Amino acid sequence: MADLSADFVGIRSPNPFWLASAPPTDKEYNVRRAFEAGWGGVVWKTLGAEGPPVVNVNGPRYGAIHGADRRLLGLNNIELITDRPLEVNLREMKAVKRDYPDRALIASIMVPCEEEAWRAILPRVEETGADGIELNFGCPHGMSERGMGSAVGQVPEYIEMVARWCKQYTRMPVIVKLTPNITDIRKPAAAAKRGGADAVSLINTINSITSVDLDSFAPEPTIDGKGSHGGYCGPAVKPIALSMVSEIARAEETRGLPISGIGGVTTWRDAAEYIALSCGNVQVCTAAMTYGFGIIKELTAGLERYMDEKGYASIEDFRGRAVSNVTDWKHLNLNYVTKARIDQDLCIKCGRCYAACEDTSHQAIGVGPGRTFEVIDAECVACNLCVDVCPVEDCITMERLAPGTVDPRTGRTVEAEPADWTTHPNNPATRVAAE
Repeated sequence: MADLSADFVGIRSPNPFWLASAPPTDKEYNVRRAFEAGWGGVVWKTLGAEGPPVVNVNGPRYGAIHGADRRLLGLNNIELITDRPLEVNLREMKAVKRDYPDRALIASIMVPCEEEAWRAILPRVEETGADGIELNFGCPHGMSERGMGSAVGQVPEYIEMVARWCKQYTRMPVIVKLTPNITDIRKPAAAAKRGGADAVSLINTINSITSVDLDSFAPEPTIDGKGSHGGYCGPAVKPIALSMVSEIARAEETRGLPISGIGGVTTWRDAAEYIALSCGNVQVCTAAMTYGFGIIKELTAGLERYMDEKGYASIEDFRGRAVSNVTDWKHLNLNYVTKARIDQDLCIKCGRCYAACEDTSHQAIGVGPGRTFEVIDAECVACNLCVDVCPVEDCITMERLAPGTVDPRTGRTVEAEPADWTTHPNNPATRVAAE
């Protein structure tokens, strides 16, 4: 049986599934329920400085994007950091860690970008027995307008500076939570590393407005006729998060930097994809808010089954294995030629592939007697759109043309040797080099 335990920068947990800093980790009651359900760790909802706590709105805090079946695809959140007193949070954290010593407990922190503010809070957090801290440099709403959150995360120099302060004033591992609201995620990650951070976590939420009420003409969620931009999370952000994780894992300056993956983790497969891109664990929020803490049983059972089937004894056996297969477009093999194939036994004759290809793609699917849909190889560029829109899994697949055969679309023989844009005759750089 596979061992799901994780060791992330020296922080051990019985499985790689942590609850992210968010409403599910706002207080002792929630966190105890999460640990009883089986979660491996939690990042406590972000703590602020000593003094009057922040004030949250008293109306709707979430907006949503739903699929056709009402399934939640994305959640927009305008809630701020904890609105509970610092002392209360610290007391509850200490009690939870005392009773669950084998679970990871991380303190998320956001205080003003001043050395004294960080120096003041770190010893108090350390006294709780927390396993580490996560610097919240990602929140895109409310707190960023006060010079915190993503306002810090968008300035690499600030990230490096605060990370260095934290490494100076605490023994705890320092994890820097990065904002996706930036042009190049590698720059803040590199800054965190230069500042001595032990790891980075990403992504935090994406700045967003999910919808506009067409009666009141106000963004949702609406507070007394007004709305504000918020942080977008959930399944819809996973592709963005995976890309940013891969960029950090591939970059020379940040290669090997431990990563905690965040963004749309809803199934065990999502988690495995993050781990394959080098993440040492994953953090979950929206899935827990949608389905409850009990979802952890599906996550752990699914990941364990996958690892057993593949013969992986631990997550380290496949962590990072996908990184070497992520490349720049210019290095993709242009001699790799495929064509779409439709399984007539599986086809339900809905015609979705035909409509998509005929109207918006390459007119490479024909209609025969009895609504039989066939691929026209002479027109098919293997774009994969028909596969993506087909409602029947594996009904349409892509089949590679063997080297030596002729591609009916181009009339050229498929070459066995790989060739990419860097050597292609149409590449201006290639022509200049040849001259």
